[in-house]
Amino acid sequence: MKKKFIPILLASTLAVSLLSACGSDHADDTVSHTPNNTTKAVSNTPETVSVTLNEVAHSIFYAPMYVAIENGYFEDEGIKLTLVTGFGADKTMTAVLSGEADIGFMGSESSIYTYNEGANDHVVNFAQLTQRAGNFLVAREEMPDFDWDDLKGKNVLGGRKGGMPEMVFEYILKQHDIDPTTDLTINQSIDFGSTAAAFSEGLGDYTIEFEPSATILESENKGYVVASLGKDSGYVPYTAYSAKQSYINQYPDTIQGFTNALQKGMDYVQSHSPFEIAKVIEPQFPETDLNTITTIVTRYYDQDTWKDNLVFEKSSFDLLQDILETAGELEKRVPYEDLVTTEFAKKAIK
Repeated sequence: MKKKFIPILLASTLAVSLLSACGSDHADDTVSHTPNNTTKAVSNTPETVSVTLNEVAHSIFYAPMYVAIENGYFEDEGIKLTLVTGFGADKTMTAVLSGEADIGFMGSESSIYTYNEGANDHVVNFAQLTQRAGNFLVAREEMPDFDWDDLKGKNVLGGRKGGMPEMVFEYILKQHDIDPTTDLTINQSIDFGSTAAAFSEGLGDYTIEFEPSATILESENKGYVVASLGKDSGYVPYTAYSAKQSYINQYPDTIQGFTNALQKGMDYVQSHSPFEIAKVIEPQFPETDLNTITTIVTRYYDQDTWKDNLVFEKSSFDLLQDILETAGELEKRVPYEDLVTTEFAKKAIK
């Protein structure tokens, strides 16, 4: 299926720039949001809204979103989507707060951090996509009887301090009475995208990897998945969609249409096989063969990674704050009602 991305748009305010074709009777009627109004192009064609979405990473972990893109669900909702990869929750949050992106897709811990820092126009989470962690513990040899105590005294390539991958890992360790600071060594000095390469070159006894890195290490016989952080941490609100409160207030119809498209993607994933899902999202990952995509989708599918709806429940938000507190990253707990709205997700179910 043809990939439906459009070129990355420049943005200097809350919205993206107006796209309009000139000199043609068949020009798209594209609307771009601005801080104070909505500028409309004059045309006889149906109105389309341009939305810039900044995702924390481009990963098969987020399959339902790519299903929505590839199956044209955003277009069905009148949304012309520009997808930008931020390569880190901090960068994605910066893009949203600065207005370079309309919507951010990242770990919700970022919304808590910025709220506690006193952001005047804080971001609000309106849709939760994943309900389990998406990373895996990779060892240098197969360990069918792996136990978390096996990590004691070992060196593990971990994640960024304060980020969800690292905090979930430490949360699991503490659940098994393992002290992350004294019982093992967690190397947090390596960039997020470079840990697999470092592990391949002999650094560390274990590494924490997202897909496709975990599967690639296995295919090259350089590592073996011995545990799923998603399974061992339980249901965790790992990634969600958010926008500034002002944007949600000003463009509720756009947020609703965006959420509707995502729900269609969720519905597809719930009712189709891993192979069918992999086939749909294959154009999103041209560097990865279909068999590998299917293997990864199956791994996520089997551990119940994706919710069947986008409602961000209070119990999930409370658990997230528990994890932040356990990691020593939470200055003070924040009100669920200030940082989460379920209005759009509940309407999308209908």
